[in-house]
Amino acid sequence: MSIRPQKPAPATPAPGKVPITELAEMKARRQPIVMVTAYDAPGGRLADQGGADLVLVGDSAAMTVLGHDSTVPATMEEMLMLTRAVTRGAVRPLVIADMPFGSFQVSDEDAVRNAIRFVKEAGADAVKLEGAGSMRPRVRAIVSSGIPVQGHIGLTPQSATMLGGYRAQGRSAEQAVALLRDARELEAASCFSLVLEAVPAPVARRITRELTIPTIGIGAGVDCDGQVLVWHDLLGLYEGRTARFVKRYAELGDAIREALTAYADDVRERRFPDEQHTYAMPDEELALFEAAASEHPEHTEERR
Repeated sequence: MSIRPQKPAPATPAPGKVPITELAEMKARRQPIVMVTAYDAPGGRLADQGGADLVLVGDSAAMTVLGHDSTVPATMEEMLMLTRAVTRGAVRPLVIADMPFGSFQVSDEDAVRNAIRFVKEAGADAVKLEGAGSMRPRVRAIVSSGIPVQGHIGLTPQSATMLGGYRAQGRSAEQAVALLRDARELEAASCFSLVLEAVPAPVARRITRELTIPTIGIGAGVDCDGQVLVWHDLLGLYEGRTARFVKRYAELGDAIREALTAYADDVRERRFPDEQHTYAMPDEELALFEAAASEHPEHTEERR
């Protein structure tokens, strides 16, 4: 399969990293922002080659990579390791590290300390944290330390239990007004962008229109300034039901399973490895080896 050469996104300085100030300019130009999750170096590299502007090392890794039932079990050490890997692969996109549950809720000091670890130890360009309200001081503290923060409202998976499960938020007028208020407050707290997850499209459209910072939608309609999807969802690496807002662009799970089945069959039938996948040695060296091995047959008998 031929690979088409990738073109840089319009009006984006190249070579080099997407400047964070470029995002607000993209919003002003009504140029959609592309964001995708990644969890390792190959994922970061492929997201970069595919034209992503932002790469999120999501705490969704707890489910997609580590096998948990929710995002809550992800630890700082796990997220640092994954972020380090992604930053080795992604050159042009901004890499945003998702702050896991427990890494910022306790105090401003904890939030700043852990955000600094993401930048200093893992090479992240920014961090993302969920929630508004009591989280606003955390945003201000982290930004004051010199680290850009992306906000996240609507369905916030770390607090899904309090929200009544994984369901759309802002479907009543009262809830929609609260989301708009939260969005304004996070902008005032100096977030550079805002993820809107599982928010009714008209509500997301109004929030996007009200803010000067870009909104990134996931299940929030086409009028957001950008969109994000989870790597495993869009590539079809999971079987079964997915969220309403997920569009699968490939079925790589099927392709991987078929490849592994073919490999297993070849091994069991001794079709792999064949000659082209095997190393040889010169005939004279082989003869010397056989002669030397035959001089000490007792060692062979002992191993038997």
